[in-house]
Amino acid sequence: MTVSQTFAEFAANCHAPSGAREAARRCLLDTLGGTLAGGVEMPAAGLARVLPADGPCRLLPRGVSDVRTAALINGMAAHTVEVDDIFREGLYHPGVCVVPAALAVAEAEGAGGGSLIDGIIAGYEVSNRIARAVNPAHYRYWHTTATVGHFGAAVAAGRVMGLSAAQHAHALGTVATMAAGLRHAFSAGSMTKPLHAGRAAEAGVLAALSAKAGVTGVMDMFEGVRGFGAAMSEDVDWQATTASLETEWTVTQMTQKFHACCGHNFAALDAIGILMAEHGIAAGDIDTIDVGAYRATVDICGEPAPRTAEGARFSLPYCAGVMALRGAVVPGDFSDTALADPSIRDIAAKVTVTEDAKAEAAFPARRSAMVTIRTQRGATHSHRRPTRKGDPDDPLSDAELMAKFHGLANPVIGADRARQLAEALATLDTIEDVRTLPLHAPQARAAE
Repeated sequence: MTVSQTFAEFAANCHAPSGAREAARRCLLDTLGGTLAGGVEMPAAGLARVLPADGPCRLLPRGVSDVRTAALINGMAAHTVEVDDIFREGLYHPGVCVVPAALAVAEAEGAGGGSLIDGIIAGYEVSNRIARAVNPAHYRYWHTTATVGHFGAAVAAGRVMGLSAAQHAHALGTVATMAAGLRHAFSAGSMTKPLHAGRAAEAGVLAALSAKAGVTGVMDMFEGVRGFGAAMSEDVDWQATTASLETEWTVTQMTQKFHACCGHNFAALDAIGILMAEHGIAAGDIDTIDVGAYRATVDICGEPAPRTAEGARFSLPYCAGVMALRGAVVPGDFSDTALADPSIRDIAAKVTVTEDAKAEAAFPARRSAMVTIRTQRGATHSHRRPTRKGDPDDPLSDAELMAKFHGLANPVIGADRARQLAEALATLDTIEDVRTLPLHAPQARAAE
């Protein structure tokens, strides 16, 4: 049996335990909050104005479209404000690809909440394993969410559609040839990165629809001599990748973000907060902040003077300035007003980011950082943060996750509608038709 066929059998037939279903519901809540917040921003809001505006599927927070366009635009929205979940071992954000694909198909078909959860779990379990298998080598050039997200979206969409195992295998074979997305898109503060997630969600839906229509795919697209593993990674052990299906549920191992920026910043931001609280350091007391981090943080997040919101979310110096001044990093910290704030820029200019050997050795299994703050009076305080708030070993509580959701959703759809949505998601397995979920903003509240 090929890798595609093994994954396909699992995708068509898996039955997750209650703990995995609850974890998937948390992931859905988390992803919908980010999608609502991102849906009123570029690039999702811009494309929603020029792509089809008729169909059975809702765009968040308002509008409708066909199933593929809904997956595309909602996927972009989910990835825009950088609050999306992370599978740490795979350097991967599954929710922004899997959830929009599964939701679009569920709305197109009038599926129940239980079916939606089944699709999300299948998509997470297959794509998380692929991400873990091909990394870290894959991440040198490829954005894992853009590439591996295609597989997660195809499986999620196919499970909601009720594809057979054979059809799932053809969908995986087909979508493998579409999987792309270069990590260089992070570097210029462009809007391309969110498009990666949306395109993966859309392509996954297309591949599942193609398989349902009888379109065939190559069965060994993972392990073949010119397949995904050979072309985009090194020495992948595909047998080990599939061995834990049905015994390990990776959806229970997700990171839910605590800060609204790139996850490579998080350990350092946590450490800054800890040091300032423990030693009574005010922002005005800071002389320098030295951050020692793993290599990906240095490469991706070292820009000291970002010019755009997109670039600022990936700038550790900028985010450190926000953290020092405000004690948290939230979506509003990337507004034009915040970007022009000289007090943030002043602290950002005091931050250095260099590689730390211990942090690099622990990567990607652990995301750590060593932070030293020197004060204007000459005191020096250091803290090594071994993980990140929100990681599986320091997870967000249900209350913290709910507060995050409301912080994202309330400004867009209103507190009452957000509360109704959260309550509906709590009993999602009992909902007969996901089209009854209160996902849209009331007309009077919707952002223009």
